[in-house]
Amino acid sequence: MILEAAFLFVKPELTSQFEVDFTKASQYISSIDGYLGHRLEKCLEVENKYLLLVDWNTLEDHTVGFRTSEAYLEWKKILHHYYEPFPIVEHFETVFANKK
Repeated sequence: MILEAAFLFVKPELTSQFEVDFTKASQYISSIDGYLGHRLEKCLEVENKYLLLVDWNTLEDHTVGFRTSEAYLEWKKILHHYYEPFPIVEHFETVFANKK
């Protein structure tokens, strides 16, 4: 499994609408082969900062499967105008995990 992580800085005056539109846009990312789940976390210290975490089966499921899809174009149309600056997206694989 690959974890996609991106800090999203949303224009401060648009955070409420961003959260509504993020829910709508979620249908597009979740329709992609290799998608395993995602969540959006809101920062407690910085009002307009969010953390997007997406689980993918493989790196290519995100970088090729999603990014070259019609679903990505819809996701982009709904969400990309909210970001300032545009987020840097990184991918991680688990080295160690411990859950209670």
